[in-house]
Amino acid sequence: MMYFARWKVTTILAVLALGCIFAFPNLLPARISDAIPSWLPHERVSLGLDLRGGSHLLLQADIDSYVHERLTGIVDGIRVELRKANIGYTDLGVQGNAVKLKLRDPSTIDAARPLLESQTTGLDLTIGADGAVAASYSDTALATLTQQVMDQSIDIVRKRVDETGTREPTIQRQGKDRILVQLPGVQDPEQVKRYLGKTAKMTFRFVDTSVAPEDAAKGNLPPTSELLPADSPRPGEPTAYVIMKRVMVSGENLTDSQPSNHDGMWVVTFSFDSLGATRFCDATRTNVGKLFAIVLDNKVISAPVIRDAICGGSGEISGNFTSDSATELARLLRSGALPAPMKIIEERSVGPDLGADSIRAGVYACAVGFAMVTTYMVLAYGLFGLFADVALIFNLILTIAALSLLQATLTLPGIAGMLLTLGMSVDANVLINERIREETKLGRSPIAALDAGFRRAFATILDSNLTTLIKMALLYVLGSGTVKGFAVTISLGICTSMFTAIVLVRWIMSVWLRRNRPAALPV
Repeated sequence: MMYFARWKVTTILAVLALGCIFAFPNLLPARISDAIPSWLPHERVSLGLDLRGGSHLLLQADIDSYVHERLTGIVDGIRVELRKANIGYTDLGVQGNAVKLKLRDPSTIDAARPLLESQTTGLDLTIGADGAVAASYSDTALATLTQQVMDQSIDIVRKRVDETGTREPTIQRQGKDRILVQLPGVQDPEQVKRYLGKTAKMTFRFVDTSVAPEDAAKGNLPPTSELLPADSPRPGEPTAYVIMKRVMVSGENLTDSQPSNHDGMWVVTFSFDSLGATRFCDATRTNVGKLFAIVLDNKVISAPVIRDAICGGSGEISGNFTSDSATELARLLRSGALPAPMKIIEERSVGPDLGADSIRAGVYACAVGFAMVTTYMVLAYGLFGLFADVALIFNLILTIAALSLLQATLTLPGIAGMLLTLGMSVDANVLINERIREETKLGRSPIAALDAGFRRAFATILDSNLTTLIKMALLYVLGSGTVKGFAVTISLGICTSMFTAIVLVRWIMSVWLRRNRPAALPV
């Protein structure tokens, strides 16, 4: 029927009004839209890297290094437990992706088994009759571990990017071990690259003073220690330290870090959570007089002497810091350590001029497409074509409003999607008008022809739009980045076109029909 209840009319007008309100901020310059009161809609469509310009980075996580580090920690735990139980062993170490050792006396297998199982949780443990032991990750466990590493890495990368003040970044996983980072508006990515490339894994460990300098230089180190270089040593300070592998306190227990200036010297202050504060207090209280090294990414920042127990849950890191380096280190520690080292395998920048050219070309294409479509509809269907053009205008407005509400990022494929939507959105009106024309030729009255045209065309419109939505859903699920943006734009355009073509145009025609009461339809 061509009758619309008052509540339906109110709903239609409300939807159109809200669409105009939410789309309006996109017409304003950024400096003006940012000044809009918070209680008014102020969301804008974000521009992607190809439209705004910026930097594109592709990071790859070194999963093998992470697995090796995990297995090395298991080796240290096994060594401690077997020595406590006086169980002899040989050839303990990491070989490939497995921890291997051999018990000297096969008769100690029963005593060693619970100790080994407690240290190799999550690994497949096999113990031979001759005392040969091997523990490794299964394919399923390795896949789960990789997933955890990538999820944590994405969180840390996002925190680090946020610390730089970059707005509207795109950070998402690609493939098995890669992370895509797109930073719109960032033309010089060097600072961001420094943040993202550093693991920022900080540990507090004791210096092994039992090793003579000449032995350390020759590499004659106990299995519980390693030789680490000093980070920017001052004149007269050691260039390397023998550091115990056992971690007393980890950077994971940090809750905050800030740069600070003490008597003209830049330092980084830090504070621990309750667990870290307890560990730090216990370590310093029982080891007064020993060197306590602060290690960041396998480099010794400083190795001060413990003068007294530090139980306040806070401290400071001193070194050859400048204002910038202290601020950078504080940011890294606040955002947390990456679980696995990251390397940049792809980098490119898009200039703002190229982005502006893309926007200009997209606007021209949409304008030309809009003009051609509206002109054709008026020439083909007259007044009813003009009604379809009005619906097309509101279709664009509602699509932009929906993109703004979703805080979607508009890319060049997204503009192509909007251009394609211009043509697709009038398909419904073409079907309706053709059905109305056929019903008129059959001699139906104007109101009967209009009602039959909308009713009989609806099934075809719904079927064609549903199949397109299914295709867009597949693109969104299987695609990534700009492909998803294209799918979202098309999907929103289809949904809004269903409203404007079937509901809005029908209401406009019903108003025109009641007011003019024509004897024949101008179609």
